[in-house]
Amino acid sequence: MTSRQIAALATKKKLLDAGSKIIAEKGLSQATVDEITALAGVSKGTFYTYFKKKEDIVFALGYGAFSEVLDKAMSLQDTFIEKIIYYMVHFSACIEDSGYKLSQEWIRSLSDISSSEETGPRGKLKFDLDSISRLIQAGVEEGNLAKDTPAEVLTHTLADILYGQMFCWSVSDGSYSLRARTEEFCETCLPEIFKAYAL
Repeated sequence: MTSRQIAALATKKKLLDAGSKIIAEKGLSQATVDEITALAGVSKGTFYTYFKKKEDIVFALGYGAFSEVLDKAMSLQDTFIEKIIYYMVHFSACIEDSGYKLSQEWIRSLSDISSSEETGPRGKLKFDLDSISRLIQAGVEEGNLAKDTPAEVLTHTLADILYGQMFCWSVSDGSYSLRARTEEFCETCLPEIFKAYAL
């Protein structure tokens, strides 16, 4: 990676960090590009080099941290269930750490049918489904789950649970710990879901 590419990544990270902070504090509708660039210490023109509109920051934030969570879960030398638990708990922790206002803005953006399949909320859902599917397929390939495990059904089930928990937590204005709620689910329900397919 060249020094120019490294600098570009650093600038984008500054904008993402600034955008996350301001949107979490004020909400997307009240946040402005001027405020984001001022906090990031870059020009307004620089913002538009990386993002077309401020909404794109919300979508971009939905990828980086979650990619790291998946990579970590895949690399764990634990049981399949422990890997899934790690992924689900840290998925919810990422959302909680970002704040309920940012989560509310992301949910609100789901109604934006003009957003692209790649960078909009539908793209994030596809990304999350692919992530869960990879974990389940790895469980099958590594001999932890039966070959006839209904991977697609289970993938959608876990995504439904994670997104449903995120929605309820957001509607409650973050009145409880989302991470703790996911941990409760993983402890009480997750083993039963995979019990019939575990080897």
